[in-house]
Amino acid sequence: MRNLYSFYGDAAKIALQSIFAHKLRAFLTLIGIIIGVASVVVVGASISGFNGYVINTVSKMLGVNHFMMARFARQGGWTEEEWERAQRRNKRFSVDDYEWMRENCESCMEVGATAGTSQNLKRNGRELFGVQINGVTANMQEIEDKTIGEGRFLIPQEIDRAAWVCVIGDEIKEKFFDGRDAVGQTIKISGVPLTIVGVEAKRGSFLGQSLDNHAYIPLTTFFKLFGRNRDLAIHGEANQVETFMSTISEARTVMRNRRQLKGNEEDNFGIVNVGDLRNSIDQFTGAIAMVVTPITLLSLVVGGIVVMNIMLVSVTERTFEIGLRKAIGARKKQILVQFLIESSVLASVGGLLGLLLASALSAIVRSATPIPMTITFGYVVLSLMVSGGIGLIAGIYPAYKAAKLDPIVALTKS
Repeated sequence: MRNLYSFYGDAAKIALQSIFAHKLRAFLTLIGIIIGVASVVVVGASISGFNGYVINTVSKMLGVNHFMMARFARQGGWTEEEWERAQRRNKRFSVDDYEWMRENCESCMEVGATAGTSQNLKRNGRELFGVQINGVTANMQEIEDKTIGEGRFLIPQEIDRAAWVCVIGDEIKEKFFDGRDAVGQTIKISGVPLTIVGVEAKRGSFLGQSLDNHAYIPLTTFFKLFGRNRDLAIHGEANQVETFMSTISEARTVMRNRRQLKGNEEDNFGIVNVGDLRNSIDQFTGAIAMVVTPITLLSLVVGGIVVMNIMLVSVTERTFEIGLRKAIGARKKQILVQFLIESSVLASVGGLLGLLLASALSAIVRSATPIPMTITFGYVVLSLMVSGGIGLIAGIYPAYKAAKLDPIVALTKS
């Protein structure tokens, strides 16, 4: 055991001495590995962070244990044929459908409804474009876990009597009220003044789109302003996570009964839930990772080629040293291990420096953008294994070439 330790210890010592003797060359060799590892880790962190960012934002928008029924509600793209078939098959949701669901879905803790349209709002010479006007039932605050920063949300009595009130998003407050208290002020929607009773807490943006450019009004008021011939979305909430899927299943059965659909007939409505959205997001980011990760790994292969090239140069430069060591008894295995250790150390150090660079880049992106860059353990292991493996593989041929040198020929070349 001691001889074995001495053997590998001497080989590692000689390899490290060679690296430190040519510091600049070693550093230039490392650059390819550093960039390769940093690329893999940063790309992995970006994909993982983007996944988390989208899921968290969607969860904030929809709430937990929440599902939605709409005329068209599907994750993923439609083919032209599917879209045409869905337009013929699917029916709009009405107030009667909402009331049917509310009365018959026993496991639904809450059932609400929404309708929406887009309007440009004006006040005191200022204009805000593309404001989403949402007609809602009062329980949508609980269903979608809305946080009210000022005032309150709509109450059932205001829905019942179609009150001229609204709750606005933070962007509307900043635009028209310069950050001042907006509760109690009025704003015109479709030419009708509505009293502001609350301001939703700031939610930020999602993929460049503001999540605060909206207003909530009673669903009955919405019908007065824009007509009852509007497509509703029905929202439901389960009591707890454990019963979420069974609640969705019951809601689907209730609506199929309402639409008088038989067992083998397709649904003529769509259902969206947070779980399905998460799965779709995971599949999307997973597909990106499958395409992008192999491309970034190519930079590590390039770094390995650089290591092999430098090791071949090193063998040529140290021909006399190799011949001398073999002449005084060094075996082929010892020479082979020495050069393999040298190439592996170079690649491993490059991998560690690449991780440090990736951490710094991730911190910069994290501070400059809303995306939470997440360096995952899997990508760290992958990059280190690949960098170390490439260093080992890249050193095999130069090490083998060094080990096969004839000591007599090597000494005469000096």
